[in-house]
Amino acid sequence: MPTVGIKRDLLFKALGRTYTDEEFDELCFEFGLELDEITSEKEIVSREQGDTKASDASDVILYKIDVPANRYDLLCLEGLVRGLQVFKNKLEAPRYRRISPVNGDPQKLIITKETAAVRPFAVAAVLRNITFTQERYDSFIELQEKLHQNICRKRSLVAIGTHDLDTISGPFTYTAKPPGDISFKPLNQTKEYTATELMSLYKTDSHLRHYLHIIEDKPVYPIIYDSNGIVLSMPPIINGNHSKITLQTKNVFIECTATDLTKAKIVLDMMVTMFSEYCSQPFTVEEAEVVYPDGKTCIYPELAYRKEKLSGEFINRKVGINESTEKIAQLLTRMCLLSRATGVGDEIEVEIPPTRSDVIHACDIMEDAAIAYGFNNITRTTPRAYTVANQFPLNKLTELLRQDLAAAGFTEALNFALCSEEDIADKLGKKISETRAAHISNPKTAEFQVARTTLLPGLLKTIAANRKMPLPLKLFEVSDVVLKDETKDVGARNSRRFCAVYYNKSPGFEVIHGLLDRTMQLLEVKSARGEGYHIQAADDSTFFPGRCAEIIVCGKTVGRLGVLHPDVINRFELTMPCSAMEIDIEPFLGHTAETLLTHDVPMQEVIKHKFPTQDESQQAPVSRPTSTKTVFGDVSTQVGLKALNDFLADKSYMEGFAASQADMTVFDAIPSPPSLTFCHLRRWYNHIKSFQRERARLPAAKRQFVLPAAPAASTNNASDDDDIDLFGSDDEAESAEAARVKEQRLAEYAAKKSKKPALIAKSSILLDVKPWDDETDMAKLEECVRSVSMDGLLWGQSKLVPVGYGIKKLQIGCVVEDDKVGTDLLEEAITAFEDYVQSVDVAAFNKI
Repeated sequence: MPTVGIKRDLLFKALGRTYTDEEFDELCFEFGLELDEITSEKEIVSREQGDTKASDASDVILYKIDVPANRYDLLCLEGLVRGLQVFKNKLEAPRYRRISPVNGDPQKLIITKETAAVRPFAVAAVLRNITFTQERYDSFIELQEKLHQNICRKRSLVAIGTHDLDTISGPFTYTAKPPGDISFKPLNQTKEYTATELMSLYKTDSHLRHYLHIIEDKPVYPIIYDSNGIVLSMPPIINGNHSKITLQTKNVFIECTATDLTKAKIVLDMMVTMFSEYCSQPFTVEEAEVVYPDGKTCIYPELAYRKEKLSGEFINRKVGINESTEKIAQLLTRMCLLSRATGVGDEIEVEIPPTRSDVIHACDIMEDAAIAYGFNNITRTTPRAYTVANQFPLNKLTELLRQDLAAAGFTEALNFALCSEEDIADKLGKKISETRAAHISNPKTAEFQVARTTLLPGLLKTIAANRKMPLPLKLFEVSDVVLKDETKDVGARNSRRFCAVYYNKSPGFEVIHGLLDRTMQLLEVKSARGEGYHIQAADDSTFFPGRCAEIIVCGKTVGRLGVLHPDVINRFELTMPCSAMEIDIEPFLGHTAETLLTHDVPMQEVIKHKFPTQDESQQAPVSRPTSTKTVFGDVSTQVGLKALNDFLADKSYMEGFAASQADMTVFDAIPSPPSLTFCHLRRWYNHIKSFQRERARLPAAKRQFVLPAAPAASTNNASDDDDIDLFGSDDEAESAEAARVKEQRLAEYAAKKSKKPALIAKSSILLDVKPWDDETDMAKLEECVRSVSMDGLLWGQSKLVPVGYGIKKLQIGCVVEDDKVGTDLLEEAITAFEDYVQSVDVAAFNKI
């Protein structure tokens, strides 16, 4: 957000009253602004340059106000005061008018065809009979600079030139010439310079050097002359000294040259509307005529007013209020948007002035209504859409894959989403037209020209940057690629891919193939044609002929794997064989890949539900299973509920990544909502409860979680006399007591078993640690190795084993807990001692 610095006393004088700092801060908040800082020029200089430089600075209090980036009308004192006065109903929004000159024709600016190569557009206007004071002059200059930094994009889109019209004479000519043919006296200089000399002069200027790159490489530079050949300016760098404005200037000629005509019109409108109040006829601007190379003539400034219509219901619904149409029109009028109720329903007609170029949609008008109403005055309400937070299924699957792929011994890499055209085309042996790549229209570097369509180049570049690391290099990445898609509203879509590469002295195709099998096992896809997955030979220029295969799942190709072509390896500056695999993981989510997480529920509408009639209720009764016995125990008891709560601690559903009939059967088995003690179960219960209406459409369960109820005791229709057992005993009562004792003992056993420590899987590893040469201090090397300390690692005996030529290697044993320490982790930690260790190999590996 741009920050505007305004003198406090000058601001209060213009507002017609004084405020305390707290009161003005509150006023800014009500108007949608923020009082960022209260300071002074002296304090600013002292903070930035030291107390010595600050001794001569002013002590006048400054208000630093943060202004929305698109509110160009608030970037100066005049616009800010005008907006606040209208907001406080102390002033009506002024009506800006374009007028013709009182005497003679309007000033004319003629554009030649040579400007098409640099800055083809220009607009102009005249502020007639304006009166400057020092404060107004400073504000006028500061507004130009604020606009240059914001909408003008540091003069690359628009450059503003202001001139004393009484020192020059029209018509004016806007053309472009070679820099050696341009010569004039620039602003605040005492002699003339050529354009080439000026570019050298300003390379050391702290202010102007930032704009030199805009034209310095162009064959011609833009230049504006008057009818006598006097240079007005060389946009976007500097104005001429001859026409500079002063406090005595009465008539100001404003020209804006641009590469974007729309932005130029907005900038010109802002300049003239903000300072036209100081003209002899307030809020009037004298028109100027611009003639284009094709003979087309345009009159500027446009100062266009436009009208939009929208409903009061739209604003009420979006803001969350309930106000009348007339009240909403009054709120908008306070924001300089003159509005009235048309009388047609709740329709409101809004007039948008030339100062409000930020209003481009009905939502912008709605936002202004909310600001005028006051955000703190909007009643706090509970959202009508209730949802249970859950991880997006695609991201959850991605995280699960990352964990298991890392456990398989592969290291994850994260690369840029942008790359060069060469990376995804030429280096892979493909044509750029075949890649469906989304191109960047104005790339900053050759490395970021397109959005990647494959993850493979990024991994190969990562390997190239780490060639000195011990072999083999096993990398993977699970990230998005971008593909052109005409069916999408933006013309492209993201696709989540998984890519893995194996780089070693041998191709290692079997390693990549094994990783594919492991991935499919994790995704619960069987190795079979038809409903499972299989691979079949394919041709691809990226892979070695005869060493490439398509990965087919349920009859559809989801990816490829194989040994990379030697030419591809050489183009990425690699020297050893490499195998790779890349698959699309979104098909494995099915319909849940792009499931919407919520719906747009109107805030002011009450949805009337149709409740079933008595007959309908009888036709479709909600049946709950008679059994509460599950694989977790009896869910009518605390023990069963605790076991189910522990099961759901890291799961959203009973099976997979979407709700199914398995969730419904377990949900029905729970007799009542679980208590808050079981937080995971409570979260799952509330989530599954929201699926009741669509339970019939949920996929079937893959396994049984609810056990069948015990068969009911047989009954007969004998008479009451037959029910009397005259010779009976207390066996029934005893059996009930025995069942209670049995259940209690089972619960105690389950609790005792849960406290029993789980079996810890351990492995015995024998490592060969090789030094660089025979001069390596082996005692120091062993000391470094044993200094590696990890939870779950215990070092054992060691010995030195001759290798040859006087070189010995360290053979050392250790015992590790499999869940805590892996061989890759050990190798990485030991090879970190690069002054002593050349490589680490696993000589033996045994499970304990």
